[in-house]
Amino acid sequence: METKPPIPRAVLVGIQTPEVDDIAHAASLEELARLVKTLGYEVVGSVSQRREGTGAGSLLGSGKLAELAALTGGTGVVGSMAPPPRSKARQRFDDAAEASSKAEPEADTSRKPDFVIVDHELSPSQLRNLERATGAEVLDRTGVIVEIFHRHANTREAKLQVEMARLKYVAPRLRESAGGGGRQQGPGAGETTLDLDRRKIRDRISELKDQLEAVQRDSDNRRTGRRDQLRVALVGYTNAGKSSLMRALTGSQVLVEDKLFATLDTTVRILQPETRPRVLVSDTVGFIKQLPHDLVASFRSTLAEALEASLLLFVVDASDPTYEAQLEVSRSVLRDIGADAVPSRLVLNKMDRVDAARRAALAEKHPDAIMLSAHAPGDVSALRDTIIAFFEAAMVEDVLLLPYAKQGLIGEVYDSARVLSEEYDETGRVLKVRGLPGAITRLRRSLAAH
Repeated sequence: METKPPIPRAVLVGIQTPEVDDIAHAASLEELARLVKTLGYEVVGSVSQRREGTGAGSLLGSGKLAELAALTGGTGVVGSMAPPPRSKARQRFDDAAEASSKAEPEADTSRKPDFVIVDHELSPSQLRNLERATGAEVLDRTGVIVEIFHRHANTREAKLQVEMARLKYVAPRLRESAGGGGRQQGPGAGETTLDLDRRKIRDRISELKDQLEAVQRDSDNRRTGRRDQLRVALVGYTNAGKSSLMRALTGSQVLVEDKLFATLDTTVRILQPETRPRVLVSDTVGFIKQLPHDLVASFRSTLAEALEASLLLFVVDASDPTYEAQLEVSRSVLRDIGADAVPSRLVLNKMDRVDAARRAALAEKHPDAIMLSAHAPGDVSALRDTIIAFFEAAMVEDVLLLPYAKQGLIGEVYDSARVLSEEYDETGRVLKVRGLPGAITRLRRSLAAH
């Protein structure tokens, strides 16, 4: 029977700077732990230190670095990457010790952590120094998020976007192989192995850009076709319950998991029960504190769903004590792409996890917010009514003449507007309709063009 590989173990490292209070620091480390668990790693410990900043060469002071190294089995010293010279006797001793350890594996409880995960973005030199001192593989917060995106991307567009962001993250962190940076022969002669690897990454990024532009043109065309339709975008922090709400509003079988970044691909479904005209609901990628810039940039088309929506629903986990900071992260990202001009409503989700006192405090603080649980049918029905009322307020009534020779366009009329009445005269079908001004203008152009 094949044995499963052991679950990778990780130690978390947090730096608390003066502008971060204890609650925010603890919440950030807890969120990092959830990110690490989403990767499938086991968190076995953490080390935190108060520091003025995060620019030190090894990030931690010498005492905390030694404490971290004691957990990982490292030396605690930032030394050379080159292995120390060993005598033949020492070589035989080490080989015998290695063979013994393979013959009698140590108990799982004594296995040292494989990874050190730092709750900040590290420079390449900081990363190398920590690896030298701890003897473990080091990932920073950005690296963890990039790896999660890499594992969860499903559609071709998301895979291309994530690969590009991943390569941009990896490129400055490449190091020479243990064999040294020897010169290459043949094509690219004069380049070191490191230079060659970096050139390959640059070429691949250029190739990805071309492929992504072609895919995004198709996405843009699909969105253009939906431009005059009623569109709602669910936006907010990762794991706020957007996908659960999407499923409740549309009856679709979208992925719902209690994991960070379970959704990376934009999903568009029709609001159920279906209305005339139809309302489209989009579930977008979740945001997170310190979301890497390259990931925000690469998910341009995903965020464009929010930019081009008629209504944004900011979904917030009301049971999370840091929900206000999470809401500000979401609003900040959307401000960066210009979506702050889109009308929006605040949705305080997971109210089934909130006690009466907190509910009263939330109602006082956010009197215009929609309070609900995505698992309560009555709450979801009320939200649906709110969405429909929002669009109704912007609709106008008009009369369209559909000549008998153009009856094939009746389906387009019903898809784009609500038909209030139909009459017939000698010229054709006279339709009294109600819809958005832009949709009615488009229908008039369509009728005139045929």
